[in-house]
Amino acid sequence: MLVIVAPGQGAQVPGFLSPWLELPGLSEQFAAWSEVAGLDLVRYGTEAGAEEIRDTAVAQPLLVGAGLAAASAVLGPLSSPALPAKDSLVDAVAGHSVGEFTAAAVTGVLSPDEALSLVAERGRGMADAAARTETGMTAVLGGVREDVLQAVEEAGLTAANDNGSGQIVAAGTTERLAAFAENPPPRARLRPLSVAGAFHTEHMAPAVERVRAAADALSPQNPSTRLLSNADGAVVADGAEYVRRLVAQISSPVHWNACTQTLSDLGVTALIELAPAGTLTGLAKRALRGVELLAVKTPDDVDRATALIKEHAGTSAPASTGQEG
Repeated sequence: MLVIVAPGQGAQVPGFLSPWLELPGLSEQFAAWSEVAGLDLVRYGTEAGAEEIRDTAVAQPLLVGAGLAAASAVLGPLSSPALPAKDSLVDAVAGHSVGEFTAAAVTGVLSPDEALSLVAERGRGMADAAARTETGMTAVLGGVREDVLQAVEEAGLTAANDNGSGQIVAAGTTERLAAFAENPPPRARLRPLSVAGAFHTEHMAPAVERVRAAADALSPQNPSTRLLSNADGAVVADGAEYVRRLVAQISSPVHWNACTQTLSDLGVTALIELAPAGTLTGLAKRALRGVELLAVKTPDDVDRATALIKEHAGTSAPASTGQEG
C-alpha cells in the first residue's frame, strides 16, 4: 500500500524550487500559478533568501506549488478529478498543516488553481493574525510524552503539532516560549522553528473567517482516493467536509500522530513525500518501521518514486479504516 504525503511550513529552504523549473512546462506553470497566488513564486523559490520565504504569506503558496510540481512529475498532470487510473497509483494521501492543501489538489477535492488561490488567502490571513501579537513555535524533541504535554500546558502554551516520534510543537507568545526554554521538560531538547507565528492555536482565529469566506465560493469534489485529515487522522470521503476541516485547522492543533496511526492501521508499505521533502520521512523512520520511504527532493528522485508506485500501490490495503467522515 502506497501513501503520498506533503510537508508543512518550515520545510522550505532557499533555492529549492530551481531544479523543478527545469522540467518541461513547469516554468510556464509556475508563472500561471504566480498570477493565481498574487506572488512571484518563481523568484521566491529560486532567488529569495531564508527570511523572505519565512514570511507566512509567501511560504504557504510556495510550498503548495512545489508539492504540486513534484506530484505532477510523479503522477502525471493534475486535474479535477485528479489521479487518472488512481486505483493503481495511490492508496492514500495526507498533508501536514498547509500540506493538506497540496493533498486536496492531488486527490481532486480542489483544482490546483483553487488550492493555490485558497492557500494564498490562508497565508495572508495567518500572516495578518501573527502580526497582532509576537508569537512563535518551538519543537520539543524527546522527553516523556505526558511530561511534555503537561509542561506545555503549564507554560500557557498550546501543543499545536503532535507529530509523534517524540516530537511535539509548542506554540504561543514569544514571552511564554522564552520562559518555557528556561525550564524545559525533563530529558527534552527544544528547537525554535522558522515560522512567523503560533499556527494552529487561538492566535490564528482572526484568519479563520477570512479563509472560510473564500472557501464558501468553491465547489469541492469528493477525493479520488483515501484522504486523511490532520484533525483526527480520519479518512474523509466527502470533499466539502474536508474543506471545512481545512478551514477549522487554521486555529486547531495538527495531530500528525493520528494520521501516522491510520496509515499503520491501513497497512502502508511505502511512503513518498513530495517536495520540499525530508521532514515527514524523518518522522516516519521511527513511527512506521519497515515501511519503504522516499523523500522526493529534486527531479532526480522521480524515477525511484515511479518504481515505488509500481511495487507498492494497491497491495493488501483494506477498503476502509472505518473512520470516514
